[in-house]
Amino acid sequence: MNNKFHFLCVDCGKIINSTKVEYLCNDCESNNSVSQPPQGVLKTEYNFSEIKSRLHEGIFNKLENTGFIDILPIKSINSLPYLKVGNTPLYNVTELNKTELNFSLLLKDDSQNPTFSFKDRASAIVSAYAKENNIDTIVAASTGNAGSSLAGICAAQKQRAIIFVPANAPKAKLTQIMMYGAQIVPVNGNYDTAFDLSIEITKKYGWYNRNTAFNPLTIEGKKTVSYELYSQLNQSLPDRIFVPVGDGVIISGVYKGFEDLLKLGIIKKIPTIVAVQAFGSSNIINNLNRQEFISTPSKTVADSISVNIPRNFRMSKKYLQTFEGENILVNDDEIIAASKVLSSNTGIFTEPAAATAFAGFLSYYNNNRLKKESKNVVILTGSGLKDLNAVQSIINIPNPVNPTISDVERFLNL
Repeated sequence: MNNKFHFLCVDCGKIINSTKVEYLCNDCESNNSVSQPPQGVLKTEYNFSEIKSRLHEGIFNKLENTGFIDILPIKSINSLPYLKVGNTPLYNVTELNKTELNFSLLLKDDSQNPTFSFKDRASAIVSAYAKENNIDTIVAASTGNAGSSLAGICAAQKQRAIIFVPANAPKAKLTQIMMYGAQIVPVNGNYDTAFDLSIEITKKYGWYNRNTAFNPLTIEGKKTVSYELYSQLNQSLPDRIFVPVGDGVIISGVYKGFEDLLKLGIIKKIPTIVAVQAFGSSNIINNLNRQEFISTPSKTVADSISVNIPRNFRMSKKYLQTFEGENILVNDDEIIAASKVLSSNTGIFTEPAAATAFAGFLSYYNNNRLKKESKNVVILTGSGLKDLNAVQSIINIPNPVNPTISDVERFLNL
């Protein structure tokens, strides 16, 4: 029996100790329907009291020095891919549009991961677990980023990746998946259709499934961003963290990382986390105060967070309510405008899903909701090069000039 960690069902509270691959709680899974977010999502828990007693003083430094292996669901950091996943930059921005800020704006740039997205954190842990357990084939459903991530990580780890994608996913993301050598399965349908199909084939062939809010270890990968933030801020906490939200897995991972530190006694509170969603895909925020979940069809330029049935709705809702998180909706125009503000002010070009978090920050900033000298983090989850079509409406590539100085001077109004 595995004695390092166990799983806890977020719905019924059942504890599952197992040496086998686990996905959802069997008791709660039987109640699931296609029109509702799944019940029975599992949370990975460790023996925090034992870890505390063993490490004593300077517990965070000791955890950090060993790659946080004590609070990760793998045996050795050597099982991770040789690609540099995580430890992404945290940039301090002091002004926007030539106006000096009276608070700290910190940008966590996860586009610097190997496949240019936050999803590499989850893929790395899932791949490492598969490697330690002699699993060769990993399957996933994706609108692009998770698929690109799994494909790239599996290429580095010499594992087979099979990716189910909506046929209308951005071409750049589909190209990336195929360049890594993964088997791509375009599906006539949306992300939810691809997700369900990948689960069906997982059960039939016994492949290992990476899907977020299905495989509990994905959250264990994503939570590492919280450890990094705490470390990069010299073992202090920010006041607010703006997170783009679709399925609810990234925000749950951010919460889970800080919750681990809270249970270890390393921190005394969890920072205020702001869930930012697009108006066109707001099925988590819209349902936070409802007794019964009601899905609204999603349509937004931010394809990576466009979800009809958020698979991790129940866990993310519980986190947001327990730790008094905040939420805000932004429209597609705000998202694209935010991408331009971010790029032109900082040199960081993000895809629309990441720009959604920055749009949420800009709304707080423009409405004077940020306190003087507060620390505010925006998590930027993916590169803008993954979806160039999204920003074509705000750029105008000029016609060519003749190769003479006079023509250049007229062009530049000199």
